[in-house]
Amino acid sequence: MTETATAASIWDRERIWVTVGAIALIFLGAIEALAVTTVMPVVSDALDGQSLYAVAFAGTLATSVIGMVAAGAWSDARGPRGALYVAVSLFILGLLISGFAVTMHQFLIGRLVQGLGTGGQTVALYVVVARLYPSQLHGKVFAAFAAAWVVPSMIGPFLAGAVAEYVDWRWTFLGVAVLTAAAFLTIAVRLRGVDLGHGEPQDRRALVTRLLLAVVVAVLAVLVGFAAEMEPGIGWPVAAGAVLLIGFAVLPLLPRGTLRSRRGLPSVVLMRGIASGAFFASEAYVPYLLMERFGFTATWAGVGLMLSAFAWAGASELQGRFGERLGNRRIAVISTGLIVLALLCVLSAALLGLSPVLVIVGWGFAGGGMGLLYPRLTVLTLAYSDETNQGFNSSALSIADSTGSAVAIALAGLGVATLGGGAGAFGAVFVFGIALAVVAVVPGLRLGHAAETPLR
Repeated sequence: MTETATAASIWDRERIWVTVGAIALIFLGAIEALAVTTVMPVVSDALDGQSLYAVAFAGTLATSVIGMVAAGAWSDARGPRGALYVAVSLFILGLLISGFAVTMHQFLIGRLVQGLGTGGQTVALYVVVARLYPSQLHGKVFAAFAAAWVVPSMIGPFLAGAVAEYVDWRWTFLGVAVLTAAAFLTIAVRLRGVDLGHGEPQDRRALVTRLLLAVVVAVLAVLVGFAAEMEPGIGWPVAAGAVLLIGFAVLPLLPRGTLRSRRGLPSVVLMRGIASGAFFASEAYVPYLLMERFGFTATWAGVGLMLSAFAWAGASELQGRFGERLGNRRIAVISTGLIVLALLCVLSAALLGLSPVLVIVGWGFAGGGMGLLYPRLTVLTLAYSDETNQGFNSSALSIADSTGSAVAIALAGLGVATLGGGAGAFGAVFVFGIALAVVAVVPGLRLGHAAETPLR
């Protein structure tokens, strides 16, 4: 390793403002994600949209797939700068539409637009990291991204709940929009003078095909969510058919062998999708459980998510320091084990009416599991990539993440609608999460090792 590489830092003069701006965007994305999870029970009640509760989560994740494909193709062909600018603009626009919505359907439109921006922003930032930072700094950058969740973990859920309870839930969206615009200016000014590469010519027909497939995946995932408004005898067949079609449509957007869990990058991408589905489908109903079953206010339900977010950030830092020593297979087994343990705790509290402390503490284990797993899978993806496919592979990882989460959340919502709410409905959601976490172990044992560097 050269002296220059050894001295390189994510905080050096060449990169500091890009680092600050990128971390700020991640920070605000974390604030928004935590806010939505906390305030959605309030929003669905205020806009009379309880039947669309799951779609409000799944729709954003579904349209993010379109943003990911577009940003990945744009980044590979022309570099990530333009893709990042457009993505952040769409994210802000979606927040504004949702914040000013007067019906649940208007709110959902905002969430769909926001998803386009969220997906594109994630992929573009990954490619910026790949192009601007040397490989030995990738682990530190993603550890910093994870650490950007720390302050939101401390204040985000509580603040979102308090704003919804004492001011107006709308400001949990409008406030983030204003702050994101400021963060965007910080990174945009600095990136103007940075060479991020110009990419390589792309096959336009292939790009159009991938975009059309992304649209199909998004529409079908939203359809699974809307199946909750149908009679169960119709909704379940519609959902099953849509999931089957999603499986076919998403294949060209992922590395070959992903659904077969081929060793290496395909298993990295598959595990991300399954683990994300297990975690986020369950988390969407944790604050709902605290409010419905245990009488928590929005403020205190937000506090209930804080431990999990703390654990996520802390585990990400540990992974950054000791991930290479632990090894990929061990991280996969530990992380999925923690998620299963968490879901067993929450399931017990939901079915047996045990103390809500068990929900809060138990869900902390899930955050720890995801904190170990998420950055490791991201670093592995970049390690399996080169300049010709960084955009495709980064978008594939995020597509699996969002598609898995969207479909799992939509199916959980359909299950809740079929069972009519209550302890049994919550129990079904968490049992579903456990099943997904167990399945995630299969690709977890086949992650392999690429050219990842020690993450210290």
